[in-house]
Amino acid sequence: MNDTARVGAAVTLRPMRVGHLPEIMALETELFGAEAWTEGMLRSELADPDTRHYTIAVDPGGNIVGYAGLVTYDHEAHVLTVGVVPDWQRRGVGASLLADLLDAAGPRRVLLEVRADNEAAQRLYVRHGFRPVGRRGGYYQPSGMDAVVMARA
Repeated sequence: MNDTARVGAAVTLRPMRVGHLPEIMALETELFGAEAWTEGMLRSELADPDTRHYTIAVDPGGNIVGYAGLVTYDHEAHVLTVGVVPDWQRRGVGASLLADLLDAAGPRRVLLEVRADNEAAQRLYVRHGFRPVGRRGGYYQPSGMDAVVMARA
């Protein structure tokens, strides 16, 4: 991704920076509750730009309305997170963030875990070529919700 990329007329994609963390943490808590990542976890992710790729989606007013992250290895990549504020869901923001991650992954096989009860996210991933390949029991804590493991060749 360039420094900024326009997504239709609605949002702009930009690289996530440490300065975005206060706003990201508010969204992380809103979206994921007790299962939210900590600021320290995200700060650590951003400190490794050689293997991590994090993107934000910004609305015309300058507010962050979504974010996503990816880790890359030699022959494989993992989607670590995708979050979109409720008012912006089902408007293409998640799809644009995911497309950005897949572009960053290049030809690598891409894997992810998604909550077993998050059917909307699973449909998004299927539309982008992911298929279920397994299940991790009790993966999400503290809820104990299972994760569906999905892969894209």
